[in-house]
Amino acid sequence: MVYEYLLEIRKRHPGYLVLLDPERGGNVEVASIASQGGADALLIGGSTLRTQNIEKFVIRVQEVFKKKIPLILFPGSRSQLTGSADALFFLSLISGRNPEYLIGEHVRSAFEIKRMGLESIPVGYILVDSGNPTSVVEESNTRPLSRENVKGVIAHALAGQYLGMKMVYLEGGSGASKSVPDKMIREVKKEIQIPLIVGGGIRTIEDARRKIEAGADFIVTGNVIEKDPSLVKEFAKAIHGS
Repeated sequence: MVYEYLLEIRKRHPGYLVLLDPERGGNVEVASIASQGGADALLIGGSTLRTQNIEKFVIRVQEVFKKKIPLILFPGSRSQLTGSADALFFLSLISGRNPEYLIGEHVRSAFEIKRMGLESIPVGYILVDSGNPTSVVEESNTRPLSRENVKGVIAHALAGQYLGMKMVYLEGGSGASKSVPDKMIREVKKEIQIPLIVGGGIRTIEDARRKIEAGADFIVTGNVIEKDPSLVKEFAKAIHGS
């Protein structure tokens, strides 16, 4: 099971996840480099991606992998599902109040997920203001939580935990100009007992290292790796603490 695998990774060291969006330039070569360079899993998805594109991409990635790591769907909607992946981050956008992304898309996709036999990992998804509009904010028609409202973010994270989410994901969004504040990560981590994922706007090794020091259990990078795949090894080394 992928969830147990992630927990085992975290017992040894903080985890590193690389996010690839096939419609934003992600390609099989980047996936292979990430796998061999020390990433612990691949997240595949995007805000506007459609099923046909993602299924072809996942199948191609599976074919060229030299070092097997899990392929986890990171869907923006129910149109981004494929049984070719190993698992699914079943994201509920708990920072917003749009019912479609709280439960609507989930209900519509439930039978399809069961038919595909996908392992579903429920994740409380919290958008944090990144200083500029991002695609996930526009697509979800929700407002991110303020960078200054640490108490409010903690409350949302706790609510996700009490609802039975297995992970909390603090997200700045694709193309974020600012990453999630270190202070916020630190305070959220103090209050929750489930793994904390942090992504969006992390462009430097030092920024990733600070997120880990603040308490992040998993770091996600996307755009920076698609632009320069050679950075995977450096990120992995910094995040793993080796």
